[in-house]
Amino acid sequence: MARHLITSALPYINGIKHLGNMVGSMLPADVYSRYLRQRGHDVLYICATDEHGTPAELAAKEQGLPVDAFCAQAHDAQKAVYDGFALAFDYFGRSSSAENRDITQHFARKLNENGFIEERAIRQVYSPTDGRFLPDRYVEGTCPHCGYDKARGDQCENCTRVLDPTDLINPRSAISGSTDLEVRETKHLFLLQSKLENEVREWVARHDKDWPQLASSIAHKWLTEGLHDRAITRDLDWGVPVPADTWPELAAEGKVFYVWFDAPIEYLGATKEWADQDPENRDWKSWWYDVDTDVRYTQFMAKDNVPFHTVMFPATELGVREPWKKVDFVKAFNWLTYYGGKFSTSQKRGVFTDQALEILPADYWRYFLIANAPESDDSSFTWEHFTATVNKDLADTLGNFVNRVLSFSRKRFGDDVPAGGEPGEAETRLGEEIARLLAEYEEHMEALQFRKAAAALRALWSAGNSYLEEKAPWLEIKTDKDGAALTLRTAMNLIHLYSVVSEPFIPATAKTMREAFSLADDTVAWVTPESAKSLTSVPAGTPFTVPPVLFAKLTDEDLETYKERFGGQEA
Repeated sequence: MARHLITSALPYINGIKHLGNMVGSMLPADVYSRYLRQRGHDVLYICATDEHGTPAELAAKEQGLPVDAFCAQAHDAQKAVYDGFALAFDYFGRSSSAENRDITQHFARKLNENGFIEERAIRQVYSPTDGRFLPDRYVEGTCPHCGYDKARGDQCENCTRVLDPTDLINPRSAISGSTDLEVRETKHLFLLQSKLENEVREWVARHDKDWPQLASSIAHKWLTEGLHDRAITRDLDWGVPVPADTWPELAAEGKVFYVWFDAPIEYLGATKEWADQDPENRDWKSWWYDVDTDVRYTQFMAKDNVPFHTVMFPATELGVREPWKKVDFVKAFNWLTYYGGKFSTSQKRGVFTDQALEILPADYWRYFLIANAPESDDSSFTWEHFTATVNKDLADTLGNFVNRVLSFSRKRFGDDVPAGGEPGEAETRLGEEIARLLAEYEEHMEALQFRKAAAALRALWSAGNSYLEEKAPWLEIKTDKDGAALTLRTAMNLIHLYSVVSEPFIPATAKTMREAFSLADDTVAWVTPESAKSLTSVPAGTPFTVPPVLFAKLTDEDLETYKERFGGQEA
């Protein structure tokens, strides 16, 4: 089986993330990782908190904490939420790690040796009130492209255009709010992307047929506009320091690398963190160095991160002139909106992941988000849509099927799976239909088409209900007890099949369904379409229990409570 390296965009350290962030990177990466593991592949799923740059410093200042202490607390808080969502990272690291520092400095030295880094004097915003230069997000103002008046000095949250602080109209200090700003000269390191543009263009072109249109079009848009040399250092107290052995003057001034230079390198850094926990059995370079034909690397991210991962970071990797693994497939997502308006961490608009877990267990959110993932276009979260999906798909289609099959069988046949007669025409048709739908499900998962995969999974659940309605064991038992027993035994085998193939989407519920049957040796990792036809994995005589209600139906009162708490109207 192939080896699969999977990364999702690093969440910023400056607060708990919203549902849009979850569905745009980490959750689909987890679903895909789980699926691949079940199919027998060797998978390494890596992520980390992105801890450098102005967001960390500003958030720490707001809480009155030293930035290192703030980042340590925030990392643990974010990790707790991701554990709550059952994200099965192989390792969830920190970009402030010593491993990331060492690899980032190595990359910088190699880029410099190869002529792709240049020291330049630039004019930068300085605040006399704050007594310091103001990099990136320390400057706020109006975007010159779209007029958004809360744009930050690195990127406009509204139109996603990348900015420099000096681009902003009516700039102000994010520290003090002062508009008394000057532009002074200071020195910084620049990555000469212009010298790497042709190499990046050729590399992107090789993936045109493989990548989704969203990722490919964004990469080509940036290349069409031309790659500009960009500063990769900042005047901050927190970050990967510029190495003194290569740039002693800048190191003495306390320069650190720009967060978007070191953050993608943290994919490598976090892998080394993982390996350093068990160095005798883990080799981080076997996943990253000179492995183009051995490892398939898939990245997950929202569309605002695409330029950095398809253009800027590949330029960095190309420039070091070492055989570091580059991404094979970029799975990009559009926005999940909240009633037509953008989810926003800074503006606290929408539902945040910790709040979601306070309301309902993770599987409710996991299924809804993936079933409505913003793949081809933006998709909107509304409480009405969420409630309807939970009730129809999870409570009625899956949960009710499991409950009524097991409850009715226990009532009429006891606590063991009944035997009944031999399968007939209805069971043959069901097996063929399950095989067809399962093959469709596999096809969509292999292609990373998550909404289509969710639809196929839902169809698998619906097939069980259709079979049950056709056979009607509650009527059948009056005239043909063996026939009713066969129907229930077949339905129980469907429940077991659902427990296996639903695991990537709803892992906790899948575990509950699987544990309903006391099978002596239940080691099935996956069910192939061909083997699914027989529906015999749970034999007659197997003890079973009736689990609690898998999914509670949401009421009109619940809906109104959610809307009152979070707001529920078009933006």
